[in-house]
Amino acid sequence: MRQFAVIGLGRFGLSIAKTLVEKGYQVLAIDASEQIIQGISDEVTQAVCMNATDEKALRTVGIENVDVAIVGVGTNLEASILITLSLKEIGIKEIVCKAVNKDHQKVLEKIGATKVIQPEREMGVRVANSLISSSVIEHIELSKESSIVELISPKDFIGKSLREIDVRARYGVTVIAVKRKIPSASKDGEEEIVNVSPQAEDIVKKGDILVVLGSNENIGKIQRKH
Repeated sequence: MRQFAVIGLGRFGLSIAKTLVEKGYQVLAIDASEQIIQGISDEVTQAVCMNATDEKALRTVGIENVDVAIVGVGTNLEASILITLSLKEIGIKEIVCKAVNKDHQKVLEKIGATKVIQPEREMGVRVANSLISSSVIEHIELSKESSIVELISPKDFIGKSLREIDVRARYGVTVIAVKRKIPSASKDGEEEIVNVSPQAEDIVKKGDILVVLGSNENIGKIQRKH
């Protein structure tokens, strides 16, 4: 099982650390605030209060044993860069960093970060896209040109098979999953089932959520059918 280190326990870092622990992974949590460390010490595998810009200090806590290091330090750009450089020097193969802007992202990528995230920007893009169209449930941006989007099935699709709709030929997108609400067998209410890699013969029903992959331009063609 992969081991993780989360350095910088602001809202971004704390959220990642707690989620990883909930999923059963070992997490080394590092922050310069003793108060923050005390608050999370019972929730993670190991919590250490230290200055993570010090490479020697990082080595003393066995950072070289982790598979993935997440640098959640954002506002202190110098610290973010120094920590990333140290992790690269130590030999961490996968380094995920938080960036506050494009320039910060470019620097982190050049010095060895394997993945850079701008949480505020990415969340902003997702919220904006969900507001543009009432048919959009979720929007995940893969690049500037393409996305994965959860769409409420247009009325024209209901009662037809995916073969009949033929979204690939007509709209240039791929349906990678279909989400559907069904009556719950164990309790009152409904539960959601997800049909991954649906077949051409599968019928689209009212209320189905189509998870589609494609260019933003082509996805827009389906959105405009609502």
